[in-house]
Amino acid sequence: MTVRRLLVLGTLLAGFALSGAAPAAADITVGVAVPRTGPYVAVGEQVLRGVQAAARDANAKGGLDGQTIVLDVQDDSCDSNQAVAVANHYVQADVRLVVGHVCSNASLAASEVYAAHGIVMITAASVAAKLTDRSFPTIFRVCGRDDDQGKLSAAILAERFRDRKIAILNDLSPASRQLAAATKDNLNRIGVNEALFTAFQASDADDAALADRLKAAGIDVVYYGGDAQEMGRLVRISAERGFRPQWFGTSAIATPDFAKIAGGASNGVLMTFYLDPSRKPEAQGVVAAFKGQGVEADGSMIYGYAALQVLVAAANFARSTDPAVIAKTLHAERFDTVLGTVGFDAKGDITAQGYVLYVWRDGIFTPAKGN
Repeated sequence: MTVRRLLVLGTLLAGFALSGAAPAAADITVGVAVPRTGPYVAVGEQVLRGVQAAARDANAKGGLDGQTIVLDVQDDSCDSNQAVAVANHYVQADVRLVVGHVCSNASLAASEVYAAHGIVMITAASVAAKLTDRSFPTIFRVCGRDDDQGKLSAAILAERFRDRKIAILNDLSPASRQLAAATKDNLNRIGVNEALFTAFQASDADDAALADRLKAAGIDVVYYGGDAQEMGRLVRISAERGFRPQWFGTSAIATPDFAKIAGGASNGVLMTFYLDPSRKPEAQGVVAAFKGQGVEADGSMIYGYAALQVLVAAANFARSTDPAVIAKTLHAERFDTVLGTVGFDAKGDITAQGYVLYVWRDGIFTPAKGN
């Protein structure tokens, strides 16, 4: 069962006033649904920190349509059933604006509840194409789509590794399966066929067996859309067993946890991830504020900031807290954000630039040459 936590923002990481009581009349509650337990905790923390910073900054400028933003943070553990429970909690608590969820399976499940009750949901990290392909009028994302990520991954594989033996893996999780399928389909359309397309059960024993199988098959390049913990473990175990292919990951490993788990074997690993907004001029003030708190604005942190930022911008533009009005405004207008000037298409997808290629080196990822 999740525990309701109302966080009244005073500073970026501390100084929150906690209350179990209902917000005052001059407050507006925004739900924040992120994993605070399970394998995606690091990504959830990035998104949450970004939202907290955006709420702090918005409140300093008058809040959302003149009301002070209060955050109701809930843990969905990236579990579909728990995500639905969180969504129902927001319905019962009359929370009409939600930043979340992080994992695509959680967002897909919860969005059905939000759409049915007219709640605006905007995710900073869920990439499943189906989330917005259903064209629910109140469902949005500030990140990219997995089909776009699959297209870029396939193009890179074809351009850089056409004559190498390529393996495409998935670990049976929904996100991993979707990314593997999208990459395979796009790669095959280009005219390149992978040497191996297979699923495996993530575990130390299976990772070791898989590494030996790939090595025996003479695989040169391994594409895998697993999370930071599993890919980090697979890369490390493979290296320990003398198998060092060119690894190619996805946005799911855009957290320092990957390099910590993979160790030195993380060097040279390729990864597709959203355009790094921390390098954009529009984000420099936010990045500097994070650094002032001793925090690097990496991974999904800026996207968490942007998710709340556009909600506030739409509400202030429309001078309304009505979720239906905010949703229509998000679809119709463009907003100056840390991601640049952006809008949303009819499906709820953001117009910002999508994915680019990164490479891991010495525990951090930076844009790869030739982007």
